[in-house]
Amino acid sequence: MERARELLPGGVSSPVRSFRAVGGTPPFFSRGQGPHLFDLDGNRYLDMVLAYGPLILGHRHPEVVRALTEQLERGTAFGGPTEAEVELASEIRRRMPSVEMLRLVNSGTEATMSAVRLARAATGRELLLKFEGCYHGHSDALLAQAGSGLATLSLPGSPGVPRGTVADTLVLPYNRPEAVEAAFRQAGERIAAVVVEPVPGNMGVVLPGDGFLQLLRQLTSRHGSLLIFDEVITGFRLGAGGAQALLGVTPDLTCLGKVIGGGLPVGAFGGRRDLMSQLAPEGPVYQAGTLSGNPLAVAAGLATLRALSADGVYPGLERLGAELERGLTAAAAERGLPLQVNRVGSMLTFYLAETPVRDLPGSRASDHRGFSLLHRALLSRGVFWPPSGYESAFLSSSHREEDLELLLEAFGAGLGELAESRGRA
Repeated sequence: MERARELLPGGVSSPVRSFRAVGGTPPFFSRGQGPHLFDLDGNRYLDMVLAYGPLILGHRHPEVVRALTEQLERGTAFGGPTEAEVELASEIRRRMPSVEMLRLVNSGTEATMSAVRLARAATGRELLLKFEGCYHGHSDALLAQAGSGLATLSLPGSPGVPRGTVADTLVLPYNRPEAVEAAFRQAGERIAAVVVEPVPGNMGVVLPGDGFLQLLRQLTSRHGSLLIFDEVITGFRLGAGGAQALLGVTPDLTCLGKVIGGGLPVGAFGGRRDLMSQLAPEGPVYQAGTLSGNPLAVAAGLATLRALSADGVYPGLERLGAELERGLTAAAAERGLPLQVNRVGSMLTFYLAETPVRDLPGSRASDHRGFSLLHRALLSRGVFWPPSGYESAFLSSSHREEDLELLLEAFGAGLGELAESRGRA
């Protein structure tokens, strides 16, 4: 870590990896296998991060390794179209019919940035509506934080982001239908698109309230705006058709990543044919990428999606997720500690909170100091949990009952330490 800090800001290539939120020094990993990670010192960890979602089959799944090995023998990049790109697009459309056409890119950030550009061009409008706590990558227009009151001028969420860049981004509280209705009453004819994580995973997992996504669909359709689902995390993790199939709401545009690359850098955005046909070279909206549709990423993504087609994969993930949710809740109840568990399928977050968490203020009100203690307790007992209370944990098809037993034993021990610390305080 000392060497890394000399060469990389904070010693890492992405901020959350630095462990600033939980303290201590992050392990440096050397390899993974199934549900486990191994660090440079030879320690083994049960992996509940799974590269923040893409490794739904676990590390080094045989079919993914085989596909990558075969592609390596053929080449790593060609600078031209490949048959595998067409096959991956076909697999995605078959599972997610709303994606009539798509464009492969290199990251979730690139996917959302490009979808917003397309939406603004297609509608001839500039105003973008997003929600507190929903992260859509680090492009300037999407790094906006909410001001006070409804639909006020947003402020940049990071130094280096010009105020003018986010002046056309409205940020509203998530799960507040009345705020969305008011925004459309005030500015509906100027709103190009609403972009939303259908199940947010970046303030921890937060479930949409009854009718919330349906309201977004109704209002955007009524006012001629577009609805963009950011399914970079949820796409093909929550089910064969993503969150949109699970929740029964069809967006105009969908952003994808993570699972469709099987652990390699990838992204995609797609949707209605009339919209996607406006992209160059068919239309005037420019978007390009040297390594878009990279053969290795496409090969890993194809292998992953095809492996997910096997009977029992998603029901198995749901069963494990429900078992873990029950175990976490029971462990806290036994010790008289407040705990909320938000879960959909194989993604979940626990909050040290008295009341249900439905939005960003609720997530912030959770006991994050207590979370840091729990994180250290889990790590010391061989469980690698996301190093932030604002992240989702994940399960893979390689996790087994005995893995959950280890996790719950470590979690219970950590809760005991937390209870003792509160008693001393």
